[in-house]
Amino acid sequence: MVSITVSIPEDTRALMKQFPEMNWSGFVKKSIEEKAREIAESERLKKNLRNEQETIDWSVKLQRASRQGRLDILKKKGLL
Repeated sequence: MVSITVSIPEDTRALMKQFPEMNWSGFVKKSIEEKAREIAESERLKKNLRNEQETIDWSVKLQRASRQGRLDILKKKGLL
Protein backbone atom coordinates (compact mmCIF):
# COMPACT_ATOMS: atom_id res chain seq x y z
CA MET A 1 0.00 0.00 0.00
CA VAL A 2 1.18 3.52 -0.81
CA SER A 3 1.27 6.30 1.79
CA ILE A 4 0.44 9.93 1.08
CA THR A 5 0.77 13.09 3.14
CA VAL A 6 -2.07 15.57 3.36
CA SER A 7 -1.57 19.15 4.52
CA ILE A 8 -4.39 20.79 6.42
CA PRO A 9 -4.69 24.13 8.22
CA GLU A 10 -3.77 24.28 11.91
CA ASP A 11 -7.33 25.14 12.95
CA THR A 12 -8.65 22.07 11.16
CA ARG A 13 -6.07 19.90 12.92
CA ALA A 14 -7.09 21.37 16.28
CA LEU A 15 -10.72 20.59 15.50
CA MET A 16 -9.82 17.03 14.49
CA LYS A 17 -8.02 16.51 17.82
CA GLN A 18 -11.32 17.14 19.59
CA PHE A 19 -12.52 13.81 18.18
CA PRO A 20 -9.78 11.27 18.92
CA GLU A 21 -12.21 8.37 18.46
CA MET A 22 -12.47 9.22 14.77
CA ASN A 23 -10.16 7.30 12.45
CA TRP A 24 -9.25 10.26 10.24
CA SER A 25 -6.80 8.30 8.13
CA GLY A 26 -9.42 5.64 7.39
CA PHE A 27 -12.00 8.32 6.62
CA VAL A 28 -9.70 10.05 4.13
CA LYS A 29 -8.73 6.71 2.56
CA LYS A 30 -12.37 5.69 2.11
CA SER A 31 -13.29 9.14 0.73
CA ILE A 32 -10.48 9.00 -1.85
CA GLU A 33 -11.43 5.46 -2.90
CA GLU A 34 -15.11 6.40 -3.34
CA LYS A 35 -14.32 9.56 -5.31
CA ALA A 36 -11.85 7.72 -7.56
CA ARG A 37 -14.53 5.08 -8.32
CA GLU A 38 -17.11 7.81 -9.07
CA ILE A 39 -14.75 9.57 -11.47
CA ALA A 40 -13.80 6.30 -13.18
CA GLU A 41 -17.47 5.40 -13.66
CA SER A 42 -18.24 8.87 -14.99
CA GLU A 43 -15.41 8.61 -17.50
CA ARG A 44 -16.59 5.14 -18.57
CA LEU A 45 -20.12 6.46 -19.17
CA LYS A 46 -18.79 9.45 -21.15
CA LYS A 47 -16.71 7.13 -23.32
CA ASN A 48 -19.73 4.90 -23.99
CA LEU A 49 -21.80 7.95 -24.90
CA ARG A 50 -19.16 9.16 -27.35
CA ASN A 51 -19.07 5.68 -28.91
CA GLU A 52 -22.86 5.69 -29.27
CA GLN A 53 -22.96 9.14 -30.85
CA GLU A 54 -22.29 7.69 -34.31
CA THR A 55 -25.31 5.39 -33.97
CA ILE A 56 -27.47 8.26 -32.71
CA ASP A 57 -26.45 10.45 -35.65
CA TRP A 58 -27.18 7.60 -38.08
CA SER A 59 -30.66 6.99 -36.62
CA VAL A 60 -31.57 10.70 -36.76
CA LYS A 61 -30.40 10.88 -40.38
CA LEU A 62 -32.43 7.78 -41.23
CA GLN A 63 -35.55 9.19 -39.58
CA ARG A 64 -35.22 12.49 -41.43
CA ALA A 65 -34.76 10.67 -44.73
CA SER A 66 -37.87 8.60 -44.12
CA ARG A 67 -39.91 11.76 -43.48
CA GLN A 68 -38.59 13.59 -46.52
CA GLY A 69 -41.35 14.12 -49.04
CA ARG A 70 -44.07 12.96 -46.64
CA LEU A 71 -45.58 16.46 -46.50
CA ASP A 72 -45.96 16.54 -50.28
CA ILE A 73 -47.63 13.10 -50.26
CA LEU A 74 -50.13 14.19 -47.60
CA LYS A 75 -50.90 17.39 -49.54
CA LYS A 76 -51.54 15.38 -52.74
CA LYS A 77 -53.90 13.08 -50.86
CA GLY A 78 -55.75 16.14 -49.54
CA LEU A 79 -55.02 15.30 -45.94
CA LEU A 80 -53.43 18.72 -45.30
